[in-house]
Amino acid sequence: MKHFNVVAAIIRVDGEILCMQRGKTKYEYTSMKWEFPGGKIEPGETPEEALHREIREELEIDIQVDQHLITVAHTYPDFSVTLQCFLCTAQTKTFTMREHNSFIWTRPEHIDQLDWVAADDEVIARIKSWAAENS
Repeated sequence: MKHFNVVAAIIRVDGEILCMQRGKTKYEYTSMKWEFPGGKIEPGETPEEALHREIREELEIDIQVDQHLITVAHTYPDFSVTLQCFLCTAQTKTFTMREHNSFIWTRPEHIDQLDWVAADDEVIARIKSWAAENS
């Protein structure tokens, strides 16, 4: 089974978080689901370097990586991931969507209303608790 080391940016602007919807994929369990932008860590990259590169490639914006939030290990039927998630900020909500089907900016208390990929379940719970601790 393939394993991927990936990073995800929980991008915050004006109290809202950027959520991205995947397009159709070859796996039903990830197709049209919501996720945070990011991607695979390339050999020789730090997680933060990978995050900056992936966000520039996917969204054409620059972010500030503020802090690590959570690392999740998840096994899907066909592959597994280790997902490192970082709280990030951007200066603007304006970006170019290059890889996803749709997006939404939402407040942390409403984030669990979307249909997320399974690897993000723990991330969503951590975001909600982080937001409650920091409000």
